[in-house]
Amino acid sequence: MILKPPRDWISFFETLREATREAPVPSINQVAGDVPDPFRVLISTILSLRTKDEVTISASERLFALADTPEAIVNTPEATIADLIFPCGFYKTKANTVRTVSQLLLKNHNGKVPHSFDALTALPGVGAKTANLTLGLAFGIPSICVDTHVHRIPNRMGWIRTGSPEETETYLKRILPEEFWIEINSLMVAFGKTICVPVSPWCGRCPYSLQCPKEGVKKQR
Repeated sequence: MILKPPRDWISFFETLREATREAPVPSINQVAGDVPDPFRVLISTILSLRTKDEVTISASERLFALADTPEAIVNTPEATIADLIFPCGFYKTKANTVRTVSQLLLKNHNGKVPHSFDALTALPGVGAKTANLTLGLAFGIPSICVDTHVHRIPNRMGWIRTGSPEETETYLKRILPEEFWIEINSLMVAFGKTICVPVSPWCGRCPYSLQCPKEGVKKQR
């Protein structure tokens, strides 16, 4: 359900950028850098699931120092990959996923990461969140990656009322100008980790505190 989104999106994003200027850059944005490698973005996003940013970054660096192409990954034993990405959550399962994805890229896509949602989600371990983040950061294709922050904050701020990330993506696509689809993830992640945190948000630091209905907030700081 669409409720009351901002009227001036440009002003909203400018203010949010300023509010999160000192916040750490999300891990996948760090991996992507200025000239993103789609394979690195895809693999790092797979590693990031249920894993802290600092662990994702270090694990990605160790893995890519040894193998940063599908061919190199396939030629690396699964146990070695697991050792390199530890302590990522479910690191053994992810080691198998990374190797299988690399094999399928070589077999079905000439070793290249596909730039379509359907082709990406056909790969094992790649859901909507991973596919949309890869499309946006690696290819610049407008996509909304809905993680826990992108789902929580628009509901908390009273823009929408949704019960799932899928619903959130649907409604955000209706209200949010396409030019902000890619950026909303990195900004909401930074905002959600430093100010609009899940429990006891720092409303006293939030530039939108007076306008925010604070849906579901029981305690604030």
